[in-house]
Amino acid sequence: MTPSQALYQSAGLRAVEAAAAEAPLMQRAGRAAADFAGQLVADRQAPILVLAGPGNNGGDGFEMATHLLDEGHDLRLVFAGDAAKLPADAAAARRRFLAAGGVELAAIPAGVRWRLIVDALFGIGLVRPLAGRFAELAEAANALAGRCRCPLLALDCPSGLDADTGAVRGERAVRASHTITFIALKPGLLTADGPDHCGVLRLAPLALDAPALAAPDGETVAVAGFAAHLGPRRRNSHKGSNGSAGILGGAPSMLGAAFLAGRAALQLGAGRVYLGLVDPAAPGFDANQPELMLRGAEALLATGLTALACGPGLGAGPAQVALLEAACARELPLLLDADALNLLAHEGNLEVAVASRRSPTLLTPHPAEAARLLDSDVATVQADRIAAARELAAQFDAEVALKGCGTVLASPDGRWRVNATGNPGMGTAGMGDVLSGLVVALLAQGWPAAAALAAGVHLHGAAADALAADIGEIGLTASETIPVARRLFNRWLAARE
Repeated sequence: MTPSQALYQSAGLRAVEAAAAEAPLMQRAGRAAADFAGQLVADRQAPILVLAGPGNNGGDGFEMATHLLDEGHDLRLVFAGDAAKLPADAAAARRRFLAAGGVELAAIPAGVRWRLIVDALFGIGLVRPLAGRFAELAEAANALAGRCRCPLLALDCPSGLDADTGAVRGERAVRASHTITFIALKPGLLTADGPDHCGVLRLAPLALDAPALAAPDGETVAVAGFAAHLGPRRRNSHKGSNGSAGILGGAPSMLGAAFLAGRAALQLGAGRVYLGLVDPAAPGFDANQPELMLRGAEALLATGLTALACGPGLGAGPAQVALLEAACARELPLLLDADALNLLAHEGNLEVAVASRRSPTLLTPHPAEAARLLDSDVATVQADRIAAARELAAQFDAEVALKGCGTVLASPDGRWRVNATGNPGMGTAGMGDVLSGLVVALLAQGWPAAAALAAGVHLHGAAADALAADIGEIGLTASETIPVARRLFNRWLAARE
């Protein structure tokens, strides 16, 4: 099983670099980048454009360019900086480039049909929006890559993208088709705007074991991270051995949300699944999943459960607030999503009830729900998704999954992870309800809260990825992910046996 990968924000990465100060990191980065470029452009007569910036990322570009020149590639380099102000390593890289016969150009040559464009302007070093000539070069790189239909390769991080957060600084950033990042992964490459600007992502460790040099700031979500909780069931077991999951929701016109969550919980192995429906006119059974047990919302809260999810199609009003207060009083793992989160954001009594719970609490907000919970706005949440998730986890003493591109998971102790499964096809109604059902099923079966949340998020995204690989991203529906998630989960179990 693929292990989790260490994630470093800028300060942590600087600590790794300081611990490896004697290693020729820029030379190694240039070599790795040149090797990757050679894979993207095998024809050595094909024109390659390198845009080198005023710092160490520009130095990586000079090193790369020197290797490509030595290998006979048709290479042109535009240097956007002051040679007298280059850092020492970058200045040395520039001298090697010039000694190898390289020529610095002041502007991008016109009329060339480029086969590869390389962004070595800023990488992770930029702490302000791209402006002036740098913004013009970034825009030119994007436009030329589109016009020439050629790869656009970013070194370490696309210029203009915040490697810590995944937010674009200002209004402009390089939109790369490929990114080779050095030493370790950065969270901003995996979340928010990062994936759209990085394209295909490759890690070049540069012969370093980063975690051995400095503790990671976070990590990716991977099956190996929760594999200890995967295992075969005892042959001498029964439905009661596999937990009883409850779903509270299903107000008028929103029954489908509760049904989706219930079906997902049942198909991920909960021994019994009860739906507590707010709609008094709800049917007595689910014709498409008759194994689900349907009852009124109040009756559900009096049922013997091992885990409870609240929110799918719950609706809003005094009755729903009372139901949530009663749910919070239950001593069992409790997941809050959708309407439950919106009520939590506006009802002070609920916030107190959640924050004071002794049993595990899990929150699965999308950015708008997170903004309401934090009394903020979506733009602020998306500007630093890791910080927002960690703040929610601390505020509510809960395990949090801030959904979106690169879902961020955070724990009350400050630990955080980023999930890389999933695709844009998941942007349809009901996906969050399915996630709630998957997670509550694992909780009902006795999984710890953090592991259940990580497994549910990773599994749901992986199921959507499998569907997209088969039929494409457009038109994916939430219900389609449920049987695929079941199949993948059973494969994970088999791999552990």
